[in-house]
Amino acid sequence: MLRTKRFEYVSFDAVHLHPAVANHRPLNEAKVAHYAEDIRRNGLLEPLVVWERNPGELFLVGGFHRHQAIRRIRAQNPGYFDRVDVRVVAGELDEIQALNLKLNADRLDARITDYFDAIIFMANANWEPRRIAQFLDKSEGWIADILRYAPGMDSRVRRLLENGEISWARAKAICKAALTAKPGEERAVVDAALAALQAPAKKAPRPLTYRTAAHRLQAAKEKTFTVSGQDLAALLELVRSRKADEKTVARVRAAFPGLLNSEPDA
Repeated sequence: MLRTKRFEYVSFDAVHLHPAVANHRPLNEAKVAHYAEDIRRNGLLEPLVVWERNPGELFLVGGFHRHQAIRRIRAQNPGYFDRVDVRVVAGELDEIQALNLKLNADRLDARITDYFDAIIFMANANWEPRRIAQFLDKSEGWIADILRYAPGMDSRVRRLLENGEISWARAKAICKAALTAKPGEERAVVDAALAALQAPAKKAPRPLTYRTAAHRLQAAKEKTFTVSGQDLAALLELVRSRKADEKTVARVRAAFPGLLNSEPDA
């Protein structure tokens, strides 16, 4: 069972890298440089997370950028940070790997795609959705959606989602359409959905333009309209705005019979 055993102040060289537990994304050079400067000035404010597989055998689980930053500081300043603060955890390998992925995902700048690998890994390790949800402090529905749509997600859709170019709701809709497509038509469905994203958005037609209103009122100049100030305000709102609510349209239609036809103006 995953647990924190203790906090300790250990030799930096006692913290090793385990081949099955690694930072799941390449280290960001700018982030390493930032941490190196911050740690040099202020010290290591947050302990590294290490796994004690056997007594005295420590492997890094969380804090890979900070670990690399300290390594850089030590290379430039021999004798600096010979010892570091660590949080020592214990657990089975699958729990440690899950914790590693969780620590990578639980950042202020985390995107939903950062959780995909962690959740899929835990599911493949026979973790129940409820256990995954509790571990990541997420809802079971959120976990279920990722398990349903992420494994087979088209790489183009994932890239757009990862870059913040589409929402999770839109990505799910595309994935759902692909999953329900006829056999052999899945890619065509995704292609069409992506093409629709690239197409320029059509402007919503105006219910009534100023030119059309003026033309129709001129044609009806012999007709008398009995209207209120609210009716006139509604007419002004209609000709000035591209969007108008149904209540405004209904008021204008009732106050000015014939001014609005059944088709909106372009």
